[in-house]
Amino acid sequence: MLVLAHISDLHLDGSPRATERAERVRDRLWRLPGRVDALLVTGDVADHGTEAEYEEAARILGLRDGSAPFPVLTCPGNHDSRAPYRKALLGRPAADGPVNELHVLDGGAVLMCDSSIPGSDEGELDEETYGWIEESLDGLDGDRPALLAFHHPPTAVHHPLPDSCRLRRPERLAALLERRPAVAGLITGHAHSPAATVFAGRPLVVGPGVTWTLRLPWEGEEIADRDAPVGLAFHVLDDAGRLTSHFRTVT
Repeated sequence: MLVLAHISDLHLDGSPRATERAERVRDRLWRLPGRVDALLVTGDVADHGTEAEYEEAARILGLRDGSAPFPVLTCPGNHDSRAPYRKALLGRPAADGPVNELHVLDGGAVLMCDSSIPGSDEGELDEETYGWIEESLDGLDGDRPALLAFHHPPTAVHHPLPDSCRLRRPERLAALLERRPAVAGLITGHAHSPAATVFAGRPLVVGPGVTWTLRLPWEGEEIADRDAPVGLAFHVLDDAGRLTSHFRTVT
């Protein structure tokens, strides 16, 4: 059984508000008394994509001092910038190609995929990323379930803002999933609203936002609920390959 914590859309911008909310959810996760195998952070780590924002993220997430009690796995979102993301968050040479990482854990594998398009709010898994996904899945034990995690949902969440800039060419992802029964589910962010649906016959779970929560059209005209508590999710991938998700708030 694989147990994953999940946060998204920190939008760190150097402001005390953004820092406090990220540290609040970090503190809750770091103090958990039970087992968590990894933390997934599905994009929009920074708000402007600057090195200073990623340096703060690395500090908060324990990526420099090793203070995290479990692995912290990240992927970029549309507010992120690949070169400073690599340099200041991951401690690697700056480069502009997609940031894709395979993580093999006890009980399953997580493919952190880059769905960002430099200069655009929309998302896309490009040719290099699709090739990497196929190669990574080929290299896994056939009995090991896998999750694909990326920023942009590939289907509507029924709000005009995130729906206007979701994942392009979702039919290509659907075709990949039809060939890949080992993929047990999809984990995304971007919508700032916890949501669960099905895409191409697989569970699709959208994580809540740390910075603010999206008001749905029937909840009011103002888009951002900045007073909503910080959200997080826990995903359990069991030995049968079934994905179960739980949502929490941190006040």
